[in-house]
Formats: sequence, C-alpha cells, structure tokens
Amino acid sequence: MAQAESDYHHGQMNVSEHEATYRRFGALAKWGSLHIATVLLFFALLFCTKAGFVGSLVPTIILSAAGLFFLRSKPSDGH
Repeated sequence: MAQAESDYHHGQMNVSEHEATYRRFGALAKWGSLHIATVLLFFALLFCTKAGFVGSLVPTIILSAAGLFFLRSKPSDGH
C-alpha cells in the first residue's frame, strides 16, 4: 500500500507563531500568578488578621517588588 503525497516535509515547518504563542502564554502565567498572589495576600491580611489597611499594604508591596525583581526577563547570552 503506497503512502499518499503530502505537502508536509518533516522538519521544515515554520514554527515562529507557535514559539510566540508559547512565550506569551508563559508571560501571562508568570505575571498573572504574581498578580493573584499579591491580591490574595492583601485581602488575607486585611480580613483575617488585625493588621489593618496599612499593615496589609506593606507586605503586599514588598511581595510585588520581590516578584518584579525575580520574574523580570533576563538578558539572553546570545546562544
């Protein structure tokens, strides 16, 4: 039984759109997770402790700053 002719050739497909989508999804997951974590921390401290508004806001700002520092994009080394 012979195989049918196909336009597909293994290893020759343009995957730039797939790579761009993968990068966007990774960035959305990364920054979305940080955003959700900061909002949850703020409301958990505000409503579940006696910290008050400022006592909830300060750790939230610290978490946001640490998240921005550790999750920022690193420069590529050219490889």
